[in-house]
Amino acid sequence: MLFEKGDKVLFIGDSISDFDRARPVGEGLFNAWGTSYVADVGATLCCMYPELGLRIVNMGVSGNQVRDLDARWQSDVLDLAPDWVSVLIGINDVWRQFDSPTQPERHVPPEEYERTYEGLIERTLPHVKGMILMTPFFMEPNRRDPMRARMDAYGAIVERLARRHGLVFVDLQAAWTLMSRRWPRWWLDMILGALTLALGVLVLINPFGAFAALVVLIGLSLVFDGASDLYLIWRLSRAFRDLDQGEGGWFE
Repeated sequence: MLFEKGDKVLFIGDSISDFDRARPVGEGLFNAWGTSYVADVGATLCCMYPELGLRIVNMGVSGNQVRDLDARWQSDVLDLAPDWVSVLIGINDVWRQFDSPTQPERHVPPEEYERTYEGLIERTLPHVKGMILMTPFFMEPNRRDPMRARMDAYGAIVERLARRHGLVFVDLQAAWTLMSRRWPRWWLDMILGALTLALGVLVLINPFGAFAALVVLIGLSLVFDGASDLYLIWRLSRAFRDLDQGEGGWFE
């Protein structure tokens, strides 16, 4: 478990975090967390680990960019003395470049985004147990779309910062991509295929009694079935990767 008894976990970001959270501090009764993912995470953690007595705080503000986080970081993060800080920022940093193209003063270029974000990390780490960095995301499956490509570049910055500072990294764009392809139980298919293959090999190695021939036949069938399942999984994953890279086509 990432958290310890009595930890205060603070979430900060833009409207994706905000979603009608209480002011000035999103903690307490009467939907103080709002209705965003913060409320879902808070409810899940508190239900699953009530013995930890975790404190969940939502400090998201709609419309924020990384510049805004920088301006309010002392009052909205450090002064609240959290043990963990989770950050989801970058959507508006990218979006303003596309919905306000004639207002460059509202744009946050990648260099400023990375520099400012890293400054927040360096200000925070001496005072907390850890940080969780989540990538901004755009619900667009075409990675060649200009805004999606730009969002991916900012997500790569977040990953780079997380790795550089040894922080927890959550790739929300990748999670959305898997969900959008409606293959939620790929891991189950993989496990079943592997188990079937293992069972078939076991039967082949240890046939018994008068049913040896039949058992061998069943074993061969199981091996073939398991191998074909694994091959299908591999081909699908390869096809998905090719689509992500813009190479087109499901199968050769």
